[in-house]
Amino acid sequence: MKVHVIHAHPVETSYNRHLFTTAVEALKSKGHEVDALNLYDEGFDAVLTREERLNYHEVPGNLTPLVKPYVDRLMSTDALVFVHPVWNYGYPAILKGYFDRVFLPGVSFILEGGGDRGKLKPNLKHIKKVAFVTTYGGDRFRTMVMGDPPRRLARRWAWVTFGTPTPPKYLALYDMNNCTPAQLQGFAGKVRATMEEL
Repeated sequence: MKVHVIHAHPVETSYNRHLFTTAVEALKSKGHEVDALNLYDEGFDAVLTREERLNYHEVPGNLTPLVKPYVDRLMSTDALVFVHPVWNYGYPAILKGYFDRVFLPGVSFILEGGGDRGKLKPNLKHIKKVAFVTTYGGDRFRTMVMGDPPRRLARRWAWVTFGTPTPPKYLALYDMNNCTPAQLQGFAGKVRATMEEL
C-alpha cells in the first residue's frame, strides 16, 4: 500500500517525533510505500485565509496553489496514519489547520446539488485504512471526564469521513510525562507492531 503518514509536533527530539519515525520505519519494513509529511518541518500554514473561506464551496476553485500539493498527496494514498500529541484536549493547531485547509468540498466530501447546500457525500473512499498515534499529558481518568474529544473525533468523524469498514485504529499513551522508560518503550513497540500489521 501507499501510506501517507502525517506528523504534528514541533520538537525533533520529542517522544512524539520518535513515534513518527517508528511508524514510518515499521511501514517501510513491510514493503509499503510511505509518503511522510511533517507539518512543522514543511512549514505548513495552518491559517485558513479570508479568500479560502469565501471560495470554500467553489469546486475546483477552492484548490489554491498552496493547498493543491497536499490534496494531491491525500488523494493518491491508500492509507493514512496521523501521529500527534493531544494539547488542551484537542489537536495541535497545525493539524487542525491541515484539516480545515485540505479537507475541502470536492476533496473529503461532495455536496450533491452544488454550492453550500445539498446532501453530503464522502469522497475519500480510496483510503482503506486509517490510524491515529497520539500522546496525552493528562491521565486516562481526567481525559475521560473531559470526554476525550480527540478519541471521539478519530473514532467517529474519521470513520464517517473515510468510510473504512472498521473504525480507525486509535493508539493513545495517556499521562506520558509520568511514564517510565519501560512504558514509553512498550508503547513504541505497540506502535511498531500495529504499523507492521496495517
